[in-house]
Amino acid sequence: MLKLSLSIVFSLFIFHNLNAQLAKVDSTEMVTIRIDPESSRGAKVSEIFSEVKFIPLETTKESLFGSIDHLELTKNCFVVYDHDTKAVLIFNKDGKFKAKVNSSKLNESDEKDKQAFYGFKLIKANETELIRIASGKQYYLFDLDGKLTKKYPIEMKDSKENHFKFADSITTIAPFHVSRNGKDSTFHEIAILNNNKEIALYFPLEFDRFKTDQYIGAGNPITDSQLKNELFYIRYYDYNIYRIKPKALSLAYRIIFPANNSVPKDFLTNPDYKNKRVEYFQKNPTQIFGISNPYLIGNNLYIKANNWGWNLDAKTALIHNLQTGALTSIKNLEADSLSQFLPVTDGGSFTDFYNHGFHLYEDDYLYTSYSSLAMFSYKDLNAAKNIKYDPLLSKYFDTQNKKSNPIIIQLKPKKN
Repeated sequence: MLKLSLSIVFSLFIFHNLNAQLAKVDSTEMVTIRIDPESSRGAKVSEIFSEVKFIPLETTKESLFGSIDHLELTKNCFVVYDHDTKAVLIFNKDGKFKAKVNSSKLNESDEKDKQAFYGFKLIKANETELIRIASGKQYYLFDLDGKLTKKYPIEMKDSKENHFKFADSITTIAPFHVSRNGKDSTFHEIAILNNNKEIALYFPLEFDRFKTDQYIGAGNPITDSQLKNELFYIRYYDYNIYRIKPKALSLAYRIIFPANNSVPKDFLTNPDYKNKRVEYFQKNPTQIFGISNPYLIGNNLYIKANNWGWNLDAKTALIHNLQTGALTSIKNLEADSLSQFLPVTDGGSFTDFYNHGFHLYEDDYLYTSYSSLAMFSYKDLNAAKNIKYDPLLSKYFDTQNKKSNPIIIQLKPKKN
C-alpha cells in the first residue's frame, strides 16, 4: 500500500529541464453523485463494519498527551503526533508506550528561533522505518525507540520526498511542480513524471497564489483510492474527486451538494472573493469549502464535507454506496454488540472526529480516535445496561480515568 503522509512545503519545488504539454482532464468516465448531507441516515455499527477494536494508549507521566492530530502505522507500532505537547509518541500495537520525541531531543540550534516542530513523516532508509522531523533548517531522523540517528540540512532536493511512486518504480506523481523551458518557469498542481521526464502537467497555478489569496484546505489533497496504481486528488473549493493513474489524471466523481451548502460557481474566478474567503465562510458557515478523506472501499465512497461552522449536529462524514445510492451519516451510527455498545467515533458529542475524520485507511482497516473523557462518558451512559466489556477494555476502565490518554479505534469496513 502507498504511504500517503503528505506534508507539503509550498516553497520547495523540483526543477526539470524537460517540459510537457498541459494535459486535458478526461471526464468520459465521470460519475455524478448528488448528496444532501441532511438526508443521510444512521445505521447499526455492525451493518457498516465487520470488526471493531478499541486500543487504549498507555498513560504514564512521560506518555501523557492530549489528542491524536496525526497517526501513522509501522509493522509493530502506532506513531502519533500531538499538537498540544508538540511531541511524537510511539506505542506498540497493543497500546503499550514505547518512546517519545519532543523538542528536548533535538540538538541545540545555532539559530535564534526556538526549536520546535509541527508534525512528522515516516520514511524508509535501508528498509528501516524512521521518523523524520523538520525543525528550523534541519531534518532530524529518529528510530522507533525515539533515538536520534541523523541530522542534516533541509535542501531543495528534499521536496522529492513529497512525491508518490507507483508500483512500476519509474512513474512519479509530483504535487506543486515547477516546469522550466529555458528562462521560463510554469507551475502546476500535479505533474506525472516517468524517469523524471514530464509526461503530463495539470492545473497551472500562480507561484505566489498562497501569498496573495486565501486557500483553506482540509487534510492531504492526495489520498490512496485503495485501487492498485491509483490515487485520488482534491482541489481547493472544488467538489470533484480526480483519479490519478500512471499515465493520466481524470475526473472520477463530480459531487453536487444542495445550493445552500455550495459555494458560488464563480468563487475562484470572481475577484470580489479574493483575499476575502475566510470572511465569506464566516458569514456562510453551512457552506462546504471542500471535501476531504475520500476512500473507495468496495462499493462505498467515504468522504468528509468540511464547513466553517462548529455545529456538532451537522452530518459532515458520509458514506455513499455507489451501487444502491444509500447515504449513511457516520456520526449517526448506532452502537451495538459489535462495538460493545460504545460509539466508534465521538461525532455529535465531542470534537475529535469532527476535526479529523478518519486518520487513515490501511490494510483493510480504518482508524479513528477519541479521548478518555469521551470514553468514560459513554461508559457512564451504559451503566444501567450491565455490559460485559472485553478484557482489554475492562482493565482500562478499572485502572484509568477521564484524564488518561486517547483511545484508538480500529474498524474493518464492509465492502458491499
